[in-house]
Amino acid sequence: MPDISQTAAVTLNHYLALSAIVFTIGMLCVLLRRNLIVMLMGIELMLNAVNLTFVAFAHYSSDISGQIMVFFVMTVAAAEAGVGLALAVSIFKRFKEVNIKFLEHLKG
Repeated sequence: MPDISQTAAVTLNHYLALSAIVFTIGMLCVLLRRNLIVMLMGIELMLNAVNLTFVAFAHYSSDISGQIMVFFVMTVAAAEAGVGLALAVSIFKRFKEVNIKFLEHLKG
């Protein structure tokens, strides 16, 4: 029976490939959807892909600075979610639908 540690080693390339896939899915959500909630989820996916990259590089370089950077990215993600959900509630109150095309009508 083969040794599992030799056949299933997870390398930095695996993490980077997964991060690229998650980032691409998030980018497609932002570019192709018109629902604000789905777009916010896409942005969160992109930020989490960046976090995965930071943590992977920090692990493989034995440096903690990438993990520290993740806390800053998580702070930005929390602020983005708060502002984005406030906009979604404002759009829903006014138009009874959460669609990105209504953002330009919130000026006045």
